[in-house]
Amino acid sequence: MTIVCFVSGSGTNYQRIVERDPNHEYVVFTNRPGCEGVLKAKANEHIVIELSHVPYLRGAREKYGRVVPRNCLEREKYEHDVWKSIEDRIQKKPDLVCLAGYDLVFTDWTVDRYPLKILNVHPGDTTKGYDGLHWIPTAKAILAGDEGIRSTLFLADKGLDTGPVLVQSKPVNIFQSLETAGAEDLHNVIGYAMRHSITTYEHFLKAADEEHKETMKRVCERLQAALKVAGDWEIYPFAVHDLIARGRVAVDGRIIYLDGKQLPKYGYRLDERR
Repeated sequence: MTIVCFVSGSGTNYQRIVERDPNHEYVVFTNRPGCEGVLKAKANEHIVIELSHVPYLRGAREKYGRVVPRNCLEREKYEHDVWKSIEDRIQKKPDLVCLAGYDLVFTDWTVDRYPLKILNVHPGDTTKGYDGLHWIPTAKAILAGDEGIRSTLFLADKGLDTGPVLVQSKPVNIFQSLETAGAEDLHNVIGYAMRHSITTYEHFLKAADEEHKETMKRVCERLQAALKVAGDWEIYPFAVHDLIARGRVAVDGRIIYLDGKQLPKYGYRLDERR
């Protein structure tokens, strides 16, 4: 397969995909020239394409403010140029697109151009509505009373983390992960939430003081680091090489089939692996 990995930072997800099976044609694109992911790709002697988004969105930020609309003309123009650069270089469309730590959201134009070919990973259970950036999904799981957290790999659609789920990781136990460091902080935020009947992240944001917000962030960042290793780095290579590359996956609308059998809403879970 020809696999294009989009990276903006360390490129660790890309590296884990390559390590599982280097015998594909890999292309790495970044919107942040010179990032660590680029260095990894060059060391692997893979094609690297770099194009900063900053000049494209500078005018858009002056027009719209800090939050630039997802489908504005400036974003679309950027993606037109991104894909022209990629397709001109490889002289075709890629077989698979992996968002591997990419910090921009694709416009609808790209989703329409590569339907059911874009994979993304999220540090939370999207089927439970644990959306949000960075450590927020973990905070939502803690406040909901979950014992474990999962990474979710899905096919990108026109929503934010709303695409049909292909694979979920084994659960990372919240309490066990913090036994050696962070257990006191965890009990602190859980006790605070219970005393104030807080069960949602939105309620926590409104009710909590700065000290408890900072404690929650500290707890969740530790858990996210554990989830990246036990979650993201496991499910991404597995989905790409054990499922997709072997032709085991079929998609009909929002329904995903594995070996001809319909997957449940939460996809294929590694802890239920047969």
